[in-house]
Amino acid sequence: MKPSPFDYHAPTTVAAALDLLREFGGDARLLAGGQTLVPMMNFRLAAPSVIVDLNRVKELDFIEASGDVVRIGAMTRQRTLEFSPLIAEKLPLLNKVIRMVGHLPTRSRGTVGGSLANADSAAELPMALQVLEGEVVVAGPNGQRAIKAADLFIDSMVTSLEEDEILIEVRLPVMSPNARFAADEFSRRRGDFAIAAVATVLTFEEGRCKTARLATAGVSPASTRLSAAEQLLEGEVIDADAIARAGEAAAEAIEPMADRNASEAYRRHLTKTLTMRVLDRAMQ
Repeated sequence: MKPSPFDYHAPTTVAAALDLLREFGGDARLLAGGQTLVPMMNFRLAAPSVIVDLNRVKELDFIEASGDVVRIGAMTRQRTLEFSPLIAEKLPLLNKVIRMVGHLPTRSRGTVGGSLANADSAAELPMALQVLEGEVVVAGPNGQRAIKAADLFIDSMVTSLEEDEILIEVRLPVMSPNARFAADEFSRRRGDFAIAAVATVLTFEEGRCKTARLATAGVSPASTRLSAAEQLLEGEVIDADAIARAGEAAAEAIEPMADRNASEAYRRHLTKTLTMRVLDRAMQ
């Protein structure tokens, strides 16, 4: 199928893109890598009358360290993250998660900001943003504002961005060099959308877990933090019993969705299994 007719604009600055959003309002959609929007348009699941293409906005393509924070421009390609020495050094979990995203062609076109702004329930980058406790910066008619990961994702394909705002930057705190981490997912085939995925980052002090962070993808309509499991782990020695209890707590706390790929019960089972698996791998 082909998309319905639309007008096309390709601004070269964020300011020009904001002007177009102001002019066309809800009739406009932003195009980044196109790995989510274009298929939706081809299947007529989205039919914007105006496309604002951000691919010529070069100011949104960067990766840099600023103190204890790594800043990533929204138009940075996922493939760039995959081979970035800075990401590998400062955010090794993100380096692992990005390799779980789609296939080489989709990572070569897909952008960091596009994945987060579209908020597909099966996308891995929202999970990474959650577990790393990052934030995004958005630009709008009233200037810029930061949105914490916990406040960004509302529902499947729904975020707290306003229709006249553009996600321009992602900020992630540098991981502790002693952090233990892991991520895993279950899909029908390698590169398919995740039916369920879990990522974790753990820090320790005197042999006990100081902070535990766990987040999901594919399980619920939006990426979810597994807070009950996190609280159970913090202050404890992470052994087989603690991991088993965390898996049970994670499965009980989620609100899984049912679709043609999996039932609620199956996603609950996968959440328990993957939670235990990533915790075990992190400890190894």
